[in-house]
Amino acid sequence: MTHTLGAPAGQPGGLRERKKARTRAAIREHALRLIREQGYQATTVEQIAAAAEVSPSTFFRYFPTKEDVVLQDDMETLMLEAFERQPPEVGLVAAVRAATREMHDAMSEALWEQMRQTTELAMTIPEVRARAMDDFARTITMMAEAMAKRTGRNPDDLAVRAVAGAIFGVVLSVTAPWNDWRGEHINADLFERIDAGLAQLENGLQL
Repeated sequence: MTHTLGAPAGQPGGLRERKKARTRAAIREHALRLIREQGYQATTVEQIAAAAEVSPSTFFRYFPTKEDVVLQDDMETLMLEAFERQPPEVGLVAAVRAATREMHDAMSEALWEQMRQTTELAMTIPEVRARAMDDFARTITMMAEAMAKRTGRNPDDLAVRAVAGAIFGVVLSVTAPWNDWRGEHINADLFERIDAGLAQLENGLQL
């Protein structure tokens, strides 16, 4: 599932982007269904592509690996969009906290359930869990790019990357350890814990 930005509705770019979003959503929906029905190891890219009525090469245009079809969802994009909507006078950490609350308040039960399912897969399937570790650098880079745009600085600026890394580190520390994680951990309390951790960061990490 991916919320994709593009040209306004009715224009060719918008139509193309919506078609791409539907294709991506279909691939991911069928992948999660097949994994749920027959297990991760038994589910192949070819099976997923056939169920979504696309070719394997199309699958790989949207998801570099089978693990990515579990890991890549709308949450990152929605979070960044909410972050960009925050007033410019709001500080970076405060803007992240506000964006997190906005995203939480807008989540449907279907999205909660999908998050629970993908989190459990990510925590219990070694290949997906390993890929998640590899994906951390990309997440920090995306966060740094959003913060650089907001502040008018370069995404490679050490200060920008340090703040992005600190925010990501807070989220990671709240959601770890992962060894006993299951889908039921994805709930409103988790978001409250993340917000509390970000509040501590905003206040200078005082103990």
